[in-house]
Amino acid sequence: MREQAWRGFRSSGRRSGRRGVVAAAIAVAAGVMTTIVVAPPTASATTRPDTVQQGLNALVRGDGPPAALASVKGRDGRTRTHTAGVGDLATGAKVPADGQVRIGSNTKTFTAVVVLQLVAEGKIGLDAKVDTYLPGLVRGKGIDGRRITVRQLLQHTSGLPEYEGDIDDDTIRHRYFEPRELLDVAFRHKADFAPGEGWNYSSTNYVVAGLIVQKVTGRTLAAEIDQRVVQRLGLRHTYFPAPGDRTIREPHPKGYHRASADAPLRDSTEIDPSVAWAAGAMISTNSDINRFFTALLAGRLLPAAQLAEMRTTVPIGNTGAGYGLGLMSRPLSCGGVYWGHGGDINGYETRGGVTDDGRAANIAVTAIPTDEAVTKRLEGLVDTALCR
Repeated sequence: MREQAWRGFRSSGRRSGRRGVVAAAIAVAAGVMTTIVVAPPTASATTRPDTVQQGLNALVRGDGPPAALASVKGRDGRTRTHTAGVGDLATGAKVPADGQVRIGSNTKTFTAVVVLQLVAEGKIGLDAKVDTYLPGLVRGKGIDGRRITVRQLLQHTSGLPEYEGDIDDDTIRHRYFEPRELLDVAFRHKADFAPGEGWNYSSTNYVVAGLIVQKVTGRTLAAEIDQRVVQRLGLRHTYFPAPGDRTIREPHPKGYHRASADAPLRDSTEIDPSVAWAAGAMISTNSDINRFFTALLAGRLLPAAQLAEMRTTVPIGNTGAGYGLGLMSRPLSCGGVYWGHGGDINGYETRGGVTDDGRAANIAVTAIPTDEAVTKRLEGLVDTALCR
């Protein structure tokens, strides 16, 4: 559920992008497909690989993931979808164009949008303390919800420790977790730092934020995300899995995972995503993710004041990237920045973002690479897609 994109931008601990647990890459033949969609919606196939297609083909060769998928909206307004690799290693099936994938920590942006909508409605205070909504719940070694604000949760400046690295793969695959169980795991550890005194990426922040949403609205987080974001934007291929739902509903490439670099690769398509919950449980497609981030930046989900808060970032080291309220900015080689998030969860890694002038790119691969160089190439391909 961590957005390993930003490996090196945060602490090394992770799960689904977690501590010591990474997915495998496997050599596959690179079957490719490119589709171009032009608004108004018409579609045609092209056999001439462009730079994005060539990049996807390169990703799945050698030590790359089994499959890669991309959706890119260029300066010309056209949306192009691409695939490379194999969608099912057992059968050799093709990769479905714009297939559904688990989007990991992109879920955090959906959760943050709902929180900020509630801020705009006067139901949550951005600088109110966590104990205002969840009295007595957030307590531990150096951890005190009376000192942590909602803003600090969304920006990872609360100091709350991570829970992900303490839950093993087999447990993730088969067990349903209640959100408060995840907090129990996290609070075995001491705080990373005093609230507001640092930045450290921790999915625990978003579990707490999700619980605040539920307390304030009296409804499930999944229902709030569906009503306030998914239905509002018409994201037809995006959903928050119901408790116990380990499947992916629509056509999708299978996801693969191995517990360590020398462990065997195994099918990890069906898992219980409750371990990620508000931090990383959702399923979507590359094109839906592009639509979501484009609409967000265009002001279709938040009033101007809350969108400005979301886009106010703290630096992530000396990378040039910044973290806002569930939203990241990253510099482009062609100038300016793009906004997005990214996500890792067993079986899938996604990277992408959108620019203020309407360009958009999202790329998914069907394994979290064991070699960080592969992720770097994936991130570089997002830059290429947005800058070409």
